[in-house]
Amino acid sequence: MSTAAATPVRTGQVLADLLPASRVRDVALVLGGAALTGLAAQISVPVPGSPVPVTGQTFAALLVGTSLGAGRGFLSLALYALAGIAGVPWFAGASSGVAPSFGYILGMILAATVVGALARRGADRSVWRMAGTMLVGEAIIYAVGVPYLALATGMSATAAIAAGLTPFLIGDALKAALAMGALPSAWKFANKR
Repeated sequence: MSTAAATPVRTGQVLADLLPASRVRDVALVLGGAALTGLAAQISVPVPGSPVPVTGQTFAALLVGTSLGAGRGFLSLALYALAGIAGVPWFAGASSGVAPSFGYILGMILAATVVGALARRGADRSVWRMAGTMLVGEAIIYAVGVPYLALATGMSATAAIAAGLTPFLIGDALKAALAMGALPSAWKFANKR
């Protein structure tokens, strides 16, 4: 009599690792991650008094990093940034090129890499660890984006924080809440299969 249960997914894996391994898979995931980030950037709401809009871009970047892992997450966001610099109109509001908000995109590259490494260590498996992972990712994005905004616009540090950080905190908390539920739920589903 066999009582075979589904083999649980091992730590050291990210969600993308559940797909059959191949170079084609990895290329498709990197391209898909860049495209998802570009699509999410089109969800863009201007913030009065700030050159930085509220977008779905940060959520997508952190989701790409945690789902694909550090290497593929880095490549996805680097491709997104390079293509946008080259003229692909997939930054916020169908823009391209380098703008005062470009520092946030640079921060997203670093954040996707870091949250991808954390996810590989199991940080995306529970609600509370995922909350911490999202907070780390958001902090990295702001740590790069806000100083870049200040330098690019000539704002003081206080003005850059007021224009490039404070208006986004509530939205980022909502994005973190979405991720806190989505990724641990995806792992529960994967472990039942």
